[in-house]
Amino acid sequence: MSRVRVGTADRAMSLVGSVTQTWELYMVRIRLRRIGRKKAPVYRIVVADSTSPRDGKFIEVIGQYAPRQSEGGLNINEERANYWMTVGAQPSDTVRSLLRRAGVLKRRHESRIGRTPAVVAAPEQPDLTNVIPVLEQRTEEEA
Repeated sequence: MSRVRVGTADRAMSLVGSVTQTWELYMVRIRLRRIGRKKAPVYRIVVADSTSPRDGKFIEVIGQYAPRQSEGGLNINEERANYWMTVGAQPSDTVRSLLRRAGVLKRRHESRIGRTPAVVAAPEQPDLTNVIPVLEQRTEEEA
């Protein structure tokens, strides 16, 4: 954290041409904010100032994570997550693993290096139309 303070209101009069301003620079984090009942945790994935408390002030909600649900427990607005990471927001370790699980980081990486997502080709099925008559001929010859 760096603070730059140029004068105060009292001293500004004595400093001719001085501007009174306070600049505070903080890092923006993407992290979890707990909501939900006791023993039934649900977390919102939020963009927040790094100095604000866990359940305190935040900038934007970009998703939700319910660890006790097996299906549909993770919802992330991928467009907003990519925007915030582009402007410099750093995800916490837990949120980074959730983004990885949702595939956000992989798609982001592939789009940044200019590759399209890999399309998995289905294996070719052998042509069995010629095999069936051959098997029928064998059974007729044996009979």
